[in-house]
Amino acid sequence: MQKNEKIRLIDLLMFTIGTALYGWGLVNINIPNHLAEGGITGVTLILRALFGLNPAYTTVLLNIPLILIGWRILGKRALIYTIYGIISLSVWIWIWQKVPVSLGLHHDMFIAGIIAGTIAGAGSGLVYRFGGTTGGTDVLARIFEKNFGIPMGRSLFALDVLVLFSSLIYIDIREMMYTLLASYVFSRFVAITQEGAYAARGVLIMTDKPEEIAMAVFKEMNRGASYFNTEGSYTREPRLTVYVVVSPSELHQLRQLIERIDQRAFTTILNVQETLGEGFTYNRPRKPLLPRKKQ
Repeated sequence: MQKNEKIRLIDLLMFTIGTALYGWGLVNINIPNHLAEGGITGVTLILRALFGLNPAYTTVLLNIPLILIGWRILGKRALIYTIYGIISLSVWIWIWQKVPVSLGLHHDMFIAGIIAGTIAGAGSGLVYRFGGTTGGTDVLARIFEKNFGIPMGRSLFALDVLVLFSSLIYIDIREMMYTLLASYVFSRFVAITQEGAYAARGVLIMTDKPEEIAMAVFKEMNRGASYFNTEGSYTREPRLTVYVVVSPSELHQLRQLIERIDQRAFTTILNVQETLGEGFTYNRPRKPLLPRKKQ
Protein backbone atom coordinates (compact mmCIF):
# COMPACT_ATOMS: atom_id res chain seq x y z
CA MET A 1 0.00 0.00 0.00
CA GLN A 2 1.43 3.37 -0.99
CA LYS A 3 2.11 6.09 1.52
CA ASN A 4 -0.92 8.09 0.48
CA GLU A 5 -3.05 4.94 0.84
CA LYS A 6 -2.13 4.38 4.48
CA ILE A 7 -5.01 3.47 6.80
CA ARG A 8 -4.88 5.69 9.88
CA LEU A 9 -6.32 4.66 13.24
CA ILE A 10 -7.38 8.24 13.99
CA ASP A 11 -9.55 8.19 10.86
CA LEU A 12 -11.26 4.96 11.93
CA LEU A 13 -11.79 6.38 15.42
CA MET A 14 -13.45 9.51 14.02
CA PHE A 15 -15.63 7.36 11.73
CA THR A 16 -16.72 5.38 14.78
CA ILE A 17 -17.62 8.51 16.75
CA GLY A 18 -19.35 10.12 13.75
CA THR A 19 -21.47 7.07 12.91
CA ALA A 20 -22.32 6.68 16.60
CA LEU A 21 -23.75 10.22 16.64
CA TYR A 22 -25.60 9.72 13.37
CA GLY A 23 -27.05 6.37 14.46
CA TRP A 24 -28.13 7.74 17.85
CA GLY A 25 -30.04 10.60 16.25
CA LEU A 26 -31.66 8.27 13.72
CA VAL A 27 -32.90 5.80 16.35
CA ASN A 28 -33.83 8.21 19.14
CA ILE A 29 -35.05 11.27 17.22
CA ASN A 30 -35.89 10.54 13.57
CA ILE A 31 -37.74 7.25 14.03
CA PRO A 32 -39.86 8.16 17.11
CA ASN A 33 -40.81 11.55 15.63
CA HIS A 34 -41.52 10.29 12.09
CA LEU A 35 -38.76 12.38 10.52
CA ALA A 36 -37.58 11.03 7.16
CA GLU A 37 -34.02 11.06 5.82
CA GLY A 38 -32.33 11.39 2.46
CA GLY A 39 -30.12 8.87 0.70
CA ILE A 40 -29.88 5.18 1.55
CA THR A 41 -30.72 5.88 5.19
CA GLY A 42 -34.03 7.34 4.04
CA VAL A 43 -34.70 4.21 2.01
CA THR A 44 -34.08 2.05 5.09
CA LEU A 45 -36.68 4.11 7.00
CA ILE A 46 -39.19 3.61 4.18
CA LEU A 47 -38.58 -0.16 4.28
CA ARG A 48 -38.97 -0.11 8.06
CA ALA A 49 -42.31 1.71 7.83
CA LEU A 50 -43.71 -0.49 5.05
CA PHE A 51 -42.32 -3.92 5.91
CA GLY A 52 -40.93 -3.65 9.44
CA LEU A 53 -37.35 -4.27 8.29
CA ASN A 54 -34.61 -3.27 10.74
CA PRO A 55 -32.45 -0.37 9.43
CA ALA A 56 -29.42 -1.95 11.10
CA TYR A 57 -29.60 -4.80 8.57
CA THR A 58 -30.99 -3.01 5.50
CA THR A 59 -28.20 -0.41 5.71
CA VAL A 60 -25.67 -3.15 4.95
CA LEU A 61 -27.86 -5.04 2.46
CA LEU A 62 -28.66 -1.96 0.35
CA ASN A 63 -25.02 -0.88 0.25
CA ILE A 64 -23.62 -4.24 -0.89
CA PRO A 65 -24.64 -3.87 -4.57
CA LEU A 66 -23.46 -0.24 -4.60
CA ILE A 67 -20.04 -1.27 -3.28
CA LEU A 68 -19.80 -4.05 -5.88
CA ILE A 69 -20.62 -1.55 -8.63
CA GLY A 70 -18.36 1.24 -7.44
CA TRP A 71 -15.35 -0.52 -5.94
CA ARG A 72 -13.08 0.33 -8.88
CA ILE A 73 -13.99 4.00 -8.66
CA LEU A 74 -13.38 4.29 -4.93
CA GLY A 75 -9.76 3.10 -4.77
CA LYS A 76 -8.28 0.85 -2.09
CA ARG A 77 -8.30 3.17 0.92
CA ALA A 78 -11.64 4.80 0.06
CA LEU A 79 -13.16 1.33 -0.37
CA ILE A 80 -11.90 0.20 3.05
CA TYR A 81 -13.09 3.43 4.67
CA THR A 82 -16.51 3.15 3.00
CA ILE A 83 -17.01 -0.46 4.10
CA TYR A 84 -15.92 0.43 7.62
CA GLY A 85 -18.33 3.40 7.72
CA ILE A 86 -21.25 1.26 6.52
CA ILE A 87 -20.60 -1.51 9.05
CA SER A 88 -19.97 0.96 11.87
CA LEU A 89 -23.25 2.77 11.20
CA SER A 90 -25.19 -0.50 11.07
CA VAL A 91 -23.64 -1.69 14.34
CA TRP A 92 -24.46 1.59 16.10
CA ILE A 93 -28.05 1.54 14.85
CA TRP A 94 -28.37 -1.98 16.27
CA ILE A 95 -26.78 -0.93 19.61
CA TRP A 96 -28.97 2.17 20.03
CA GLN A 97 -32.09 0.08 19.37
CA LYS A 98 -31.04 -2.14 22.28
CA VAL A 99 -30.39 0.90 24.49
CA PRO A 100 -33.34 3.22 23.73
CA VAL A 101 -33.46 6.77 25.11
CA SER A 102 -36.80 8.56 25.39
CA LEU A 103 -36.47 12.33 24.88
CA GLY A 104 -40.22 13.07 24.82
CA LEU A 105 -40.11 15.44 21.84
CA HIS A 106 -43.48 14.46 20.35
CA HIS A 107 -45.05 17.70 21.58
CA ASP A 108 -42.48 19.88 19.77
CA MET A 109 -41.56 18.75 16.27
CA PHE A 110 -39.61 21.96 15.69
CA ILE A 111 -37.11 21.09 18.42
CA ALA A 112 -37.01 17.49 17.17
CA GLY A 113 -36.11 18.70 13.67
CA ILE A 114 -33.37 21.01 14.98
CA ILE A 115 -31.82 18.31 17.16
CA ALA A 116 -32.07 15.65 14.44
CA GLY A 117 -30.29 17.88 11.92
CA THR A 118 -27.66 18.97 14.42
CA ILE A 119 -26.66 15.50 15.59
CA ALA A 120 -26.78 13.90 12.14
CA GLY A 121 -24.88 16.81 10.58
CA ALA A 122 -22.18 16.76 13.24
CA GLY A 123 -21.77 12.99 12.94
CA SER A 124 -21.69 12.92 9.14
CA GLY A 125 -19.45 15.97 8.97
CA LEU A 126 -16.95 14.26 11.26
CA VAL A 127 -16.90 11.23 8.97
CA TYR A 128 -16.47 13.39 5.84
CA ARG A 129 -13.78 15.56 7.42
CA PHE A 130 -11.51 12.57 7.96
CA GLY A 131 -11.97 11.27 4.43
CA GLY A 132 -14.71 8.72 5.07
CA THR A 133 -18.25 8.03 3.95
CA THR A 134 -21.17 5.86 5.01
CA GLY A 135 -21.66 4.62 1.44
CA GLY A 136 -25.08 4.88 -0.15
CA THR A 137 -25.71 7.83 -2.46
CA ASP A 138 -22.08 8.97 -2.15
CA VAL A 139 -21.05 5.92 -4.16
CA LEU A 140 -23.84 6.45 -6.69
CA ALA A 141 -22.87 10.11 -7.09
CA ARG A 142 -19.27 9.16 -7.87
CA ILE A 143 -20.50 6.67 -10.49
CA PHE A 144 -22.69 9.35 -12.11
CA GLU A 145 -19.81 11.81 -12.08
CA LYS A 146 -17.38 9.37 -13.69
CA ASN A 147 -19.67 7.82 -16.30
CA PHE A 148 -22.05 10.65 -17.15
CA GLY A 149 -20.16 13.81 -16.17
CA ILE A 150 -22.79 14.85 -13.61
CA PRO A 151 -21.20 16.80 -10.71
CA MET A 152 -21.49 15.04 -7.34
CA GLY A 153 -23.36 17.93 -5.74
CA ARG A 154 -26.18 17.81 -8.28
CA SER A 155 -26.65 14.06 -8.18
CA LEU A 156 -26.52 13.95 -4.36
CA PHE A 157 -29.17 16.66 -4.17
CA ALA A 158 -31.38 14.94 -6.76
CA LEU A 159 -31.11 11.56 -5.02
CA ASP A 160 -31.93 13.08 -1.63
CA VAL A 161 -34.97 14.89 -3.04
CA LEU A 162 -36.19 11.66 -4.68
CA VAL A 163 -35.93 9.71 -1.43
CA LEU A 164 -37.54 12.48 0.63
CA PHE A 165 -40.54 12.72 -1.68
CA SER A 166 -40.85 8.92 -1.63
CA SER A 167 -41.03 9.15 2.17
CA LEU A 168 -44.49 10.71 1.83
CA ILE A 169 -45.62 7.09 1.59
CA TYR A 170 -45.42 6.82 5.37
CA ILE A 171 -45.27 10.43 6.70
CA ASP A 172 -47.63 13.36 6.19
CA ILE A 173 -46.95 16.86 4.88
CA ARG A 174 -46.48 18.30 8.38
CA GLU A 175 -43.80 15.75 9.20
CA MET A 176 -42.19 16.33 5.81
CA MET A 177 -41.87 20.05 6.55
CA TYR A 178 -40.03 19.29 9.78
CA THR A 179 -37.91 16.78 7.88
CA LEU A 180 -36.89 19.54 5.48
CA LEU A 181 -36.00 21.70 8.48
CA ALA A 182 -33.82 18.88 9.81
CA SER A 183 -32.22 18.49 6.36
CA TYR A 184 -31.32 22.18 6.25
CA VAL A 185 -29.79 22.10 9.73
CA PHE A 186 -27.99 18.90 8.73
CA SER A 187 -26.39 20.59 5.71
CA ARG A 188 -25.28 23.58 7.81
CA PHE A 189 -23.65 21.41 10.46
CA VAL A 190 -21.93 19.29 7.85
CA ALA A 191 -20.56 22.52 6.37
CA ILE A 192 -19.36 23.69 9.79
CA THR A 193 -17.77 20.35 10.65
CA GLN A 194 -16.33 19.47 7.27
CA GLU A 195 -15.93 22.96 5.73
CA GLY A 196 -18.61 22.22 3.15
CA ALA A 197 -19.96 18.98 1.79
CA TYR A 198 -20.52 19.20 -1.95
CA ALA A 199 -18.92 22.27 -3.57
CA ALA A 200 -15.43 22.05 -5.06
CA ARG A 201 -12.46 23.62 -3.28
CA GLY A 202 -9.74 25.79 -4.75
CA VAL A 203 -6.47 25.51 -2.84
CA LEU A 204 -3.65 28.07 -3.02
CA ILE A 205 -0.37 26.66 -1.72
CA MET A 206 2.51 29.06 -1.02
CA THR A 207 5.52 26.84 -0.51
CA ASP A 208 9.26 26.57 -1.03
CA LYS A 209 8.68 23.22 -2.78
CA PRO A 210 6.10 23.97 -5.48
CA GLU A 211 7.40 21.42 -8.00
CA GLU A 212 7.39 18.59 -5.45
CA ILE A 213 3.84 19.34 -4.32
CA ALA A 214 2.50 19.72 -7.87
CA MET A 215 4.10 16.44 -8.94
CA ALA A 216 2.76 14.63 -5.85
CA VAL A 217 -0.74 15.98 -6.54
CA PHE A 218 -0.55 14.58 -10.07
CA LYS A 219 0.93 11.20 -9.16
CA GLU A 220 -1.04 10.48 -5.97
CA MET A 221 -4.34 12.23 -6.66
CA ASN A 222 -4.40 12.31 -10.48
CA ARG A 223 -5.20 16.04 -10.32
CA GLY A 224 -3.57 18.82 -12.29
CA ALA A 225 -2.02 21.94 -10.77
CA SER A 226 -1.20 25.45 -11.97
CA TYR A 227 1.58 27.86 -11.02
CA PHE A 228 1.16 31.55 -10.24
CA ASN A 229 4.12 33.90 -10.18
CA THR A 230 3.89 35.71 -6.85
CA GLU A 231 6.10 37.94 -4.74
CA GLY A 232 6.34 38.17 -0.98
CA SER A 233 5.34 41.63 0.30
CA TYR A 234 8.01 41.55 3.03
CA THR A 235 10.90 39.65 1.43
CA ARG A 236 10.14 40.87 -2.12
CA GLU A 237 11.34 37.47 -3.31
CA PRO A 238 9.61 35.95 -6.37
CA ARG A 239 8.17 32.47 -5.95
CA LEU A 240 5.74 30.00 -7.49
CA THR A 241 2.35 29.49 -5.86
CA VAL A 242 0.54 26.21 -6.58
CA TYR A 243 -3.19 26.26 -7.35
CA VAL A 244 -5.22 23.04 -7.18
CA VAL A 245 -8.97 22.39 -7.44
CA VAL A 246 -10.25 19.26 -5.69
CA SER A 247 -13.55 17.76 -4.59
CA PRO A 248 -14.39 17.91 -0.85
CA SER A 249 -13.71 14.18 -0.49
CA GLU A 250 -10.12 14.79 -1.68
CA LEU A 251 -9.44 17.76 0.58
CA HIS A 252 -8.28 15.66 3.52
CA GLN A 253 -5.83 13.74 1.32
CA LEU A 254 -4.45 17.00 -0.11
CA ARG A 255 -3.90 18.41 3.39
CA GLN A 256 -1.89 15.32 4.35
CA LEU A 257 0.13 15.51 1.14
CA ILE A 258 1.08 19.16 1.72
CA GLU A 259 1.98 18.56 5.36
CA ARG A 260 4.18 15.61 4.40
CA ILE A 261 6.18 17.59 1.84
CA ASP A 262 6.32 21.06 3.42
CA GLN A 263 5.01 21.62 6.93
CA ARG A 264 5.78 25.35 6.61
CA ALA A 265 3.58 25.78 3.52
CA PHE A 266 0.92 28.50 3.73
CA THR A 267 -2.35 27.09 2.41
CA THR A 268 -5.58 28.92 1.63
CA ILE A 269 -8.77 26.97 0.87
CA LEU A 270 -11.42 28.72 -1.23
CA ASN A 271 -15.05 27.82 -1.87
CA VAL A 272 -15.57 27.22 -5.59
CA GLN A 273 -19.17 27.72 -6.68
CA GLU A 274 -18.92 25.78 -9.93
CA THR A 275 -16.15 23.81 -11.61
CA LEU A 276 -16.28 22.86 -15.27
CA GLY A 277 -13.75 20.68 -17.04
CA GLU A 278 -11.58 17.64 -16.67
CA GLY A 279 -12.19 15.60 -13.54
CA PHE A 280 -15.37 17.44 -12.61
CA THR A 281 -17.81 17.55 -15.55
CA TYR A 282 -16.07 14.91 -17.65
CA ASN A 283 -13.64 12.11 -16.94
CA ARG A 284 -10.00 12.55 -16.19
CA PRO A 285 -7.79 10.54 -18.55
CA ARG A 286 -6.70 7.24 -17.08
CA LYS A 287 -3.03 6.95 -16.25
CA PRO A 288 -1.26 4.09 -18.08
CA LEU A 289 -0.53 0.99 -16.02
CA LEU A 290 3.06 0.92 -17.31
CA PRO A 291 5.22 3.97 -18.08
CA ARG A 292 5.89 4.53 -21.75
CA LYS A 293 9.40 3.92 -22.96
CA LYS A 294 11.30 6.91 -24.22
CA GLN A 295 12.01 6.85 -27.94
